[in-house]
Parts: sequence; structure tokens; C-alpha cells
Amino acid sequence: MPPKLALTLTIIFILFLLRLDRKQYPKASCALWIPTIWILLVTSKALGVWTGTGGSMEEGSPLDRNVLIVLFVISTLILTKRNFHWSNTIRNNLWLMIVIAYMLISVLWSETPFISLKRWVRGEGVMIVMACVVASEVNHQQAVISVFRRIAYIHMPLSILLIKYYPPLGVSFGRWTGEVAWHGVSTQKNGLAQLCLFVIFFFLWTFIRRWRGFDKSVTWYQTYIEIFVVMLAIWLFMGPNHTLTYSSTSLACLLIGILTLLGLLWLKNKNIILGAYLLTAIISLIIIYAAVTPFIGSLPLFNVSSLLSRSETLTGRSEIWEKLIPLAMAKPFLGHGFGFWSEELSELLKTNSGHNGYLDTIFTLGFIGLILSSIFLVTSCRKAQNKMMHDIDWGSFWFCMVLMATIHDIAESSLDSLTGLFPMIIFIQISCQYQKTQKLS
Repeated sequence: MPPKLALTLTIIFILFLLRLDRKQYPKASCALWIPTIWILLVTSKALGVWTGTGGSMEEGSPLDRNVLIVLFVISTLILTKRNFHWSNTIRNNLWLMIVIAYMLISVLWSETPFISLKRWVRGEGVMIVMACVVASEVNHQQAVISVFRRIAYIHMPLSILLIKYYPPLGVSFGRWTGEVAWHGVSTQKNGLAQLCLFVIFFFLWTFIRRWRGFDKSVTWYQTYIEIFVVMLAIWLFMGPNHTLTYSSTSLACLLIGILTLLGLLWLKNKNIILGAYLLTAIISLIIIYAAVTPFIGSLPLFNVSSLLSRSETLTGRSEIWEKLIPLAMAKPFLGHGFGFWSEELSELLKTNSGHNGYLDTIFTLGFIGLILSSIFLVTSCRKAQNKMMHDIDWGSFWFCMVLMATIHDIAESSLDSLTGLFPMIIFIQISCQYQKTQKLS
């Protein structure tokens, strides 16, 4: 099939899916497209890459900067018009706000403060505003679901298109090994795997809700179409070698997330809801385990790398940790400042992250930042458990997302910049907490 024909058919299919999304949530305002566009941008390549305008690692792309400014301004105007309750949102998400505020303060001691500030504004600063726009919708939960559906409806078909018909944009090759890697709309293979992880888990949760009598199909073919989208995600998840262990970290997270979701729902049928102390203890132990891992150089207590077809060094991660730890320990308490990751450091480590979110957090925000981030994760877990008490579907989905994100950062990095699965968690948390405030008022 000619690439242009494939592109045309893909666009038609995406428009069909978006029309289906409109039927599922007809009350969605046009304003919901603002956070949708933002989250589509942060889960894919930069606009400078798509357009070929480029931009350095430190400075970024002028096009991306201008688009984010426009999205931020429009979002602020929307929230002002809707009389958004900022004070209640800050109070109900206090530890999240403290973490983000600390990230901003850490810019002061960064060696590149202006670059760090720009990274904070276009990342954390914009993210909170976007989450608040979603929360300000008439139906908070349906708005969150609609944004998540749109991620799947757009990114999955586009990734297939890029890999099959536009490989310069969707496929890369190892510098030394020549190994083929799929990244689709994402920047690298693990980013695509994490995106597929989210899509598969989200639709599984959706199918279970539908089976339980919630979010009923608006057309007879809706479930079949979404199963097809999940099949696309699984195909992408398996990579060029067509094996589920293509991204072992995402596979482990997906399996744990699915088993946990099914377990929580099964316990609910037995009129059992796990207590907040137990769930927070689980998250706390994972954080401790994950933070210790890079200092040991391998998975402590039990090493499952062989089960996931990986080496004892976790595909070279132990070598990266060995180089990064001395740099992190040079400023252990406050860190080097938010967003302090230069091209020089990337060249030294032969990667653009430390492949452990907790070590990266120590490097950029210090142990103080790690403690604050851990408290945020634990409090988010407690809020999810509280949600389970009167809405098991949303509460269990929320908790499983926190669980998967916490585990995923053992071998990947997103905690120090709240990327990866964290924007989805923050959308869920702020929307659920805002809905709670609205009910109380």
C-alpha cells in the first residue's frame, strides 16, 4: 500500500474513532481538547521532531514552546471563566502541590537555572493547569475517560502507520548493534511500551466496567472496535521480535496491574476492601526496594531478570547506575536542581535518563525531593483507597495506576519529572478530589 494511501486511511479511521468517543461522552466541551492535545504532545515526539525544525536538548523547540504557551493561556482563560476553585484543589492535593513547588524552588540551585525553569513551566506548571481543565468539566470522570480514550484512539493507529510506512519517524536502529527498535509516536521503545501498557490496562478496566453494567456501549460495535485497538497496542507492545518480553519492565507492570485490579474487584465481591495501611505499606516497600536497587546494582532479594529474558545487569542499567551514583552523591540532600540533564551528561552515560526514577530524583532533587515524592505517592494511594470505599471501580483503577508507576520506575525514569504514567495519575487524582469538593459544597 502506498504510504499516502495508508496515511489517508489512518486519518479516516482516527476520525471514526473520535466520532465514537463523542457518542460516548456527548456533553464533552470543546475545551476538553486543550488538555487532550497537551497529553498527546507529552506522550509523543516533540513538534520540532515532526516538523524537522529540531531544537537542542537544553533549549527545546521554539514551535513546542509557542504551542504550549497558547495551550496554557487558553486553559487559564477557561478556568477563569468557569470560576475554578483553586484553593480547594490545592488543599485537597497538598502533597502533590508541595512536590511541584519544591521542583520549582530547586531551580534556584541548578547550574542551568533558566533552562530548568523553562522545563518546569512547560512540564509541571502546564500539567497542573491541564488537569484542572479536565476536573472543571461537567462530568469529571467521563472527561478523564474521554481524554484517555483519545490517547488510545490517536496514538495506536499512528504508531502502526509510522512503523510500517514511515520508518524514519517510527523506527530506530542501535548505534553499535544495529538492532531494530520500534518507537512509533514516542521518542524511544520504552516510551512506546509504556504507552501500550496504559492503553491495554485502561481498556481492560473499561471492559470490566462495561461487564459490570457501567459505561454501556453506545453502539453494537463499540466493544469490537476497542478490542481491535487493544490488539494494535499488543502488537506494538511485542515489538519487532514479536515477543511479550520486548519491554520486560512494562510487561511486569502490566501483569501486576491486571492481577491487582482483578484481585481488588474479587475482594469487593466478598465485601472486603483492603485497608489504607496495607496498601500504603505495599507502595512504601516498593519505593524502598526501588531506591535501594541502583546502589546494589541489581534487583535485591529476588532477581526476576532471567524470567523476563534479561541479563543480570538489567540490560546495562547497572553500568549506568554505577556512573550516576557518584554524581548524585555529590549533592545528596538538595540535588542538582530540577531538569538538570544536559547533552554532556547524556553523552557520558550514553542515555538520556538514569533508568531508575528514584536515583534520578536523588540526582535532580536530592533525598529531600525523594522523600517528598514518596509522601505524594503514599498519600495518593490513601486517597485511592478512600475512593474504593464508595466507588470500587475508580478507586482500584487509581491505585493500580500508582502501583504500576511505582514499579515501572525501578528500571525506567519518570518520577523526577512526573512524566510517563504520572500525568494520568494526576488527572485522576485532581478530578476525583475536585468532584469530592463539588459534592461537599
